Amino acid sequence: MAPTAAGRQSQLARYFQPQEGDEPGAKGPTPAHRAIAQLVRRGSIRVILTTNFDRLTERALEEAGISPQIISRPSQIEGMMPLPHAPVTVIKLHGDYADLDQLNTVDELETYDPAQQELLKRVLDEYGLLICGWSADWDTALVRALEGVRPRRYPMFWSSFSTLGEAAKRLTAQHNAAVIHGMTADDLFSDLQQRIEALDRMTAPPITRDMAVTRLKRALPDPVRRIEATDLVHQATTDILDRTAAASRPLSGPVFDESVRGYRADCDILLHLLAHGVFHDDGTHDALWLRAVERLTRMRSSFSGSFHEALEALRHYPALLATWTMGVTAVIARREEFLATILTQPTWTTLWGRTQNQPPAVYLNPGRVLPGDLSSVMPPSEGMRWTVPLQDRFLRQETREPLQAIEPDDTAYQTACTRFEFLASLVALDNDAQSLGFPWIGEFLNDEHWEYDTGMAKTIKEELTHSWPLLRAGAFGGNLDRAQTAYERLVEWRARNPRYHW
Repeated sequence: MAPTAAGRQSQLARYFQPQEGDEPGAKGPTPAHRAIAQLVRRGSIRVILTTNFDRLTERALEEAGISPQIISRPSQIEGMMPLPHAPVTVIKLHGDYADLDQLNTVDELETYDPAQQELLKRVLDEYGLLICGWSADWDTALVRALEGVRPRRYPMFWSSFSTLGEAAKRLTAQHNAAVIHGMTADDLFSDLQQRIEALDRMTAPPITRDMAVTRLKRALPDPVRRIEATDLVHQATTDILDRTAAASRPLSGPVFDESVRGYRADCDILLHLLAHGVFHDDGTHDALWLRAVERLTRMRSSFSGSFHEALEALRHYPALLATWTMGVTAVIARREEFLATILTQPTWTTLWGRTQNQPPAVYLNPGRVLPGDLSSVMPPSEGMRWTVPLQDRFLRQETREPLQAIEPDDTAYQTACTRFEFLASLVALDNDAQSLGFPWIGEFLNDEHWEYDTGMAKTIKEELTHSWPLLRAGAFGGNLDRAQTAYERLVEWRARNPRYHW
């Protein structure tokens, strides 16, 4: 069909180059090519031998951000980078479809150039070998090269979807190869990649807090690394749950202070991940952040045996820390529509009496979660006498460090905390069971936020319109009248309880 080299090149090109009318991706890298590229990126593969003319391997590597060393002609071997120094070397034993000197006919496949034979001998001697999709029926020179290699110092694996031919059987027997039957290239390399990544996760040492945050920030904007972001948050949450078993966090005895400190230490990595995640996210991963709180909420489930009420309620402290961190971050990032989610989901069912489903704005009210005396766990304050209640100041103190990089200005941080308490209290007072709905007692109740034209209370009252982010996101059932009613209830509650503001 193409008796000359130029004719053959032209004849082959149309099989490899996209043509008008081709389906999208029809001549692009396959899952096998992309899995190999990821194994190269990990460092598991350093040399690729191929008898194919196409450039799919190179394209997959370049898509993964890897610049391969390509050897497609014997003349390139003398000046090539040494194999151990190159990130990956692709050796195209039979050439490239765009070159004039391909090896394709039976006669051409009988021998290799001496330089190519020497390079091939070195590769087969110094590297482990995984063979996929090669029959060994036609490539005489390559079969001879494998036959001439001494007993292998590294293992050989041979994957074949169909039955091995006679030449392949001889080679697998000679090199004691492990034969893998019935797998396509896509299945083989994709499965291999997944298994190696699973081993990496199992054997990796615990990551530090800063490393976890760095990895999360790199993964957030990359759709390909979505699973990595999920795994980071999932593992940090799992670690908290694993460390809060009954043996380490008993529900009776004089252990309140110890439990408060222990819960906070357990949550450290997760709080940093949530702060940076919510701040840098555009809403794509909101379900991931919410899932962490949902799992933490389940810590306060049914149990047996005696208990102290304050220690039992404290089981919601990790969920409160996570919600507070996300809430204040959402205010700082001007993502207040997310507050509608974290203050209303997930619901939790009370354990005793007439059970009720409650939103986080109710069951994570700091006054409910931290009913014990916090004075002994508050830091010295240069002679300042702490006033009751302490939950507000305590939470601001405990979550300051995770948000330090996001909002280094202390005044701005305190303002964000105050606004979050105010909005959480509005959602709490929107609760149908008014006996359960009361505000998050805190600094937002102080006169300075209510008695001036520039005060936060006046600002939020003016924001209560149909375009208010919390309403648009579904808080208060999306009903402006309900939001305004909740505001009026807060005003009435504050007037009835002057001891909580000054």
